[in-house]
Amino acid sequence: MEVLRKWLMISVVLVIVQRGEGQLSEDFYANSCPNVESIVSQAVSTKFTQTFVTVPSTLRLFFHDCFVEGCDASVIIQSPNGDAEKDAPDNLSLAGDGFDTVIKAKQAVEAQCPGVVSCADILALAARDVVVLAGGPSWEVELGRRDGLISQASRVAGNLPEPDFNLVQLNTLFARHNLNQFDMIALSGAHTVGFSHCDRFSDRIYSSPIDPTMDPNYALQLRQACPPNVDPSIAINMDPETPRTFDNVYYQNLIASKGMFTSDQVLETDPNSEPTVSDFATNPGNFNAAFTTAMRKLGRVGVKTGSEGEIRIDCTTFNS
Repeated sequence: MEVLRKWLMISVVLVIVQRGEGQLSEDFYANSCPNVESIVSQAVSTKFTQTFVTVPSTLRLFFHDCFVEGCDASVIIQSPNGDAEKDAPDNLSLAGDGFDTVIKAKQAVEAQCPGVVSCADILALAARDVVVLAGGPSWEVELGRRDGLISQASRVAGNLPEPDFNLVQLNTLFARHNLNQFDMIALSGAHTVGFSHCDRFSDRIYSSPIDPTMDPNYALQLRQACPPNVDPSIAINMDPETPRTFDNVYYQNLIASKGMFTSDQVLETDPNSEPTVSDFATNPGNFNAAFTTAMRKLGRVGVKTGSEGEIRIDCTTFNS
């Protein structure tokens, strides 16, 4: 009996250690803010009716946030000195509509549940909601993140994928965050609603000869949209076929050699990743399932929980 009692005590301790304070859960706010998902969803829907840019900008904001310091809303912090995470060169192209989506949703949540829900969780929910609004799949979002206390531009470089990355570079970067090649290819599918500024791919269309892995007609189309000395604020849809629908056409475009970035097209040209691209191109259900799984994994990257971090009142500033 004594042996059994000790075994049970050890089992309970193990369960507590495994769960820890760091475990996210889908019902984290069930008692403290039970309507949080509907509040956020309504705010995101309102923003979506104002501009479609809400979709790609919010999704990209979530990705950029999670890959630097973890999913802790550190990318939303504003610094009077211009040295916060959002001020880093790699983040200057983040569209203001993504920030505004989270800020508006946070204000709506604060009105009903003051000081309870983190900006990090609101961003995670908003990223799911914009995918659904664009016709993509839904998923249960794990919650319980706290907002980070560090936001420095100097900590961004080297932590985000570049448009000229090859497969090894992509896999190496994603593996740092417990995301495998399959996850990386699925998350790249977010480019189905993405847009880019011309300077991110101009070397592919103005090289001599034009990048041989790009369809020449598509290259000419991009040249017309991005003439020399183009306004740097001009943005081009990354999916030339269905830019306002979250679907698997991104992968069909890759097969047709219409990937905008080298890091897009390499997924199809590299034999190690090509089979997954072909599968996603022909089986939208497989892509949707892989994407939702990868988004849940992405949402666990570097999270602060328990007594770590804080619950910001204003997403743009630390509480103290």
